[in-house]
Amino acid sequence: MSNSIRVLVVDDHPVVREGLATMLDRQNDMTVVGEAADGAASVLKAVETTPDIILMDLRMPVMDGVEAMREISKYVPSARFIVLTTYDNDEYIVRGIAAGARAYLLKDSPREELFNAIRAVHSGAPHIHPSVADKMPDKSATLTRQGLPTEFLSDRELAVLRLMATGAANKSVAAQLCISESTVKTHVQSIFQKLGVNDRTEAVTHALQKGIIHL
Repeated sequence: MSNSIRVLVVDDHPVVREGLATMLDRQNDMTVVGEAADGAASVLKAVETTPDIILMDLRMPVMDGVEAMREISKYVPSARFIVLTTYDNDEYIVRGIAAGARAYLLKDSPREELFNAIRAVHSGAPHIHPSVADKMPDKSATLTRQGLPTEFLSDRELAVLRLMATGAANKSVAAQLCISESTVKTHVQSIFQKLGVNDRTEAVTHALQKGIIHL
């Protein structure tokens, strides 16, 4: 289907990976466009297939899921991540969300919850498993059971925002971060959405007031 949600499945266990792919392909509104067995392979596969959603395991060989998400965001900024893991401790949760995950699910979650999470994240809404939300530490800003905090930005978005605060235009930001101007624009729009603001001045003011960045 042309309007299917394009999903990339990343997991180092073949049985898990293939099982997920088969299960998702049975959904009328989802299409699995690729599979990868480690983080490094997932970066290449994401660039090749430009998926809408990436189901990402965290503990993998060659490159872990957190680093893979950061790398993929550089090349496929439109992709949205869902962490699907067996780990629910504070460190993994914070690292996964910080790397850009819009949902964090455990592998023992019901399949319907996984389907709902994919649809929710594809539509722009976050989804956090209740048992994971209970373990989110206070230090992770205001991560709540309702979803991601509006001020929680990825490392790349923070870099863009810091340069915005200096008055740098998109072209200058692109040159300093060695990315394209269109990628900067994508990051800027994501920053606006997460902060709930409408322009650069509001974004910088809000970020300074909340202590997200400092001059």
